[in-house]
Amino acid sequence: MTDSRTDYAGTDQERLWDADAAARYDTPDEGMFAPDTLDPAVDRLAALAGRGSAVELAVGTGRVAIPLAARGVPVTGIEISRHMVARLREKADERTLPVVVGDMATARVPGEHTLVYLVDNTISNLLTPDAQVECFRNAARHLVPGGRFVVELWVPELRALPPGRTATVWLAEPGHLGVDTYDVLHQRVVSHHVRFDDDGHATVGRTPHRYVWPPELDLMARLAGLELETRHAGWAGEPFTAESPSHVSVYRRPPRPAPAT
Repeated sequence: MTDSRTDYAGTDQERLWDADAAARYDTPDEGMFAPDTLDPAVDRLAALAGRGSAVELAVGTGRVAIPLAARGVPVTGIEISRHMVARLREKADERTLPVVVGDMATARVPGEHTLVYLVDNTISNLLTPDAQVECFRNAARHLVPGGRFVVELWVPELRALPPGRTATVWLAEPGHLGVDTYDVLHQRVVSHHVRFDDDGHATVGRTPHRYVWPPELDLMARLAGLELETRHAGWAGEPFTAESPSHVSVYRRPPRPAPAT
């Protein structure tokens, strides 16, 4: 199997999420950290975890895991970037939020859990189909029978591509321009972040992804012994339609059969 850490144009996810990326990742009360974005996700995940424990794949700086743990759900994270873990440690210690440093497709957390989850499109950071399938299998290995694996992911915006073009502008705001370039043959997209100041100085950051269609995720789940339970357009349970830009999909490990009588 291709190593999921380095498998597209030499990309190493641990190097991609370096000290600079970790330092600018948190945006308190704004963007992904805005209460109206974060609170519904934490509410839903807490309900799905119930009285059990949770594992967050690609826990990052603890954006979701820290408030989920504050709700009383024991959470353990898996994270490949030591720089992101160092940022998390400024907010939560090992006792509050344990973290296993490793690849989310292979790293293991002891025990069985009622919930494993992946938020903010993170499964697309795994850049091959094999790595994404292994991520599903790794999630399934962590679940108790009846436990759930939750994936939050965007829907590829291929309809926005003009004929013959390979790029779309997805963000244009003062000081920040976002452009996605597509390789539709291999289901790959590179997000280009151009940040510039009033003096005309610019910096460019690039993050590669492998985009995944919802039915493809469902097949990956079946290969891992999981079944789709629900799919919504957001954390509050909005209906998922052909126009939805993203989805929250919940997969379930089937419960053990009742003993024969």
